[in-house]
Amino acid sequence: MAISTSITQALIKTIACELSDTRSAKMASLTDDQIGEYREAFSLFDRKGDNKIDYDQIGDVLRSLGLNPTAGEVKKIEKDVGAKRVSFEEFLPIYHSAFQKKTNPSLEEFIEGFRVFDRDGTGTVQAAELRNLLTTLGEKLTDDEVNVLFGTVDDQSGYISYEDFVKVILSG
Repeated sequence: MAISTSITQALIKTIACELSDTRSAKMASLTDDQIGEYREAFSLFDRKGDNKIDYDQIGDVLRSLGLNPTAGEVKKIEKDVGAKRVSFEEFLPIYHSAFQKKTNPSLEEFIEGFRVFDRDGTGTVQAAELRNLLTTLGEKLTDDEVNVLFGTVDDQSGYISYEDFVKVILSG
């Protein structure tokens, strides 16, 4: 049985709400106050007083603004920027990109979130615990919707491979 788009969207919203920080502001509608706040945080890292930061400080500034980029993400940003100093105007699109990634969690982020429930490190979660999560938190799914989702990955062992589960959900 195919998974409906509405079920997939509801599930992604539920998991995203539970596994990532909620962010109320959208980048597309930054206020002058928000930009001022970001500029102020940025300026705290400006060691030379030229309204620029070193490329290797980008991760620190992102973290000071409430994002939590991985070391790999920071290395990629640093590589893309090159070994140079970065102005606030150059930094803002970098922040926007990092912000977008955190509001649209990746496969790896979903899997990392499920690891919290993987008490024995086997790559699985209890089906009953996952069912409870999906029917009681965030965008609540019905039992029938959960049955459809589980039908694609449940081997009747009482456990669900969360990596397979996330892949099925993200593939729609």
